[in-house]
Order: sequence, then structure tokens, then C-alpha cells
Amino acid sequence: MTPLARARFSQLILPRLDEGYRLARWLTGDATDAEDVMQEACLRAYRAIETFAEGNARAWFLTIVRNTGYSWLQRHRPRTVVFADDLDPVARAELDTGGPSIQAPETPEAALIAHDEARHLTRAIETLPVPFREALVLREYHGLGYREIAEVTGVPVGTVMSRLGRARQRLLEQFPRDQR
Repeated sequence: MTPLARARFSQLILPRLDEGYRLARWLTGDATDAEDVMQEACLRAYRAIETFAEGNARAWFLTIVRNTGYSWLQRHRPRTVVFADDLDPVARAELDTGGPSIQAPETPEAALIAHDEARHLTRAIETLPVPFREALVLREYHGLGYREIAEVTGVPVGTVMSRLGRARQRLLEQFPRDQR
């Protein structure tokens, strides 16, 4: 690999490793498995960096992570479904926040309420069909735009919008009006 390609990889991919890890973590449900997916995804991105045409590097890399994650799941856990409730509390907190636990709310009561709401939301997201959940996670947790999600998932923008709308509607149906 040329020094220019190594520099390009460092510039385009390395700043996106946290985002890729969070996506891999959502797909696999396990920190160790997510690390395996990321290692393979980074290797794929590194090998293909010279073929990457100028464009949206974020969407390109997350597409690689997504595809690598699905391939990894098919090879290692073809029929296994992972629920956030199966994770230990520390891993679940990292999954919810995208990293190590952040500063706690001001009061114990606020912390308990926030924890309960996060757990309820996580469970609700887990009940969504995979295409809905994937679109929602890419939008709400990764902040991707509709076009970027369409690029990552390989579906038209209209389908992304529809999936997000349906996902949000299903989530709203799971929360009583007084909790919104």
C-alpha cells in the first residue's frame, strides 16, 4: 500500500471508528463481537481505500461495517437473536450512550427514571423489525441523513423515510401518552 493510501485511510476512516463500533455493537449485541466486526471492516476499508472515489466517506465506511456485521452474524450466529437485556449492566450502559458511562443525573430519583426510560426505549427498539431498527439506529444514534442511510443500506431514500416513519410510529404506540 502506498504512503498516500495509508494517509487517506488515516484521514477518512480513523476518525469514524467510534461510529463504526457503535453500529457493529448494535448489530452484534456484544462488545467482543463488535470488535471482531470492526477489525474485519477496517481491513476491508484499508484494502479498498485506493478505489474509494471522492464522496461520502462516512456512508462508505458504515456500509462496509454494516455488510461486514451481517456477514459475520451469518457465519457465527445464523439463528441467534441478541437482546440488550442479555448484556451486563455496564455493556448495556455503553450501548445506550455509545461509550463508557457519562456523568450521572443530578439526583438518584432522576437517575432511576432515566435508567428506566432508557431500558424501556431499548426494549422497544429491539422489538422493531431489523430494517426499521437499522434505519432508526443509523438516523438517531449515528445522525446520518436520509441519503446517507439510503447509501449505507442500499435502498431508495423513500424507503428509508418510510422505514423511519413506521419505526417511530411503532415506538410511539409502545409508550402511553402520559410517558411522552
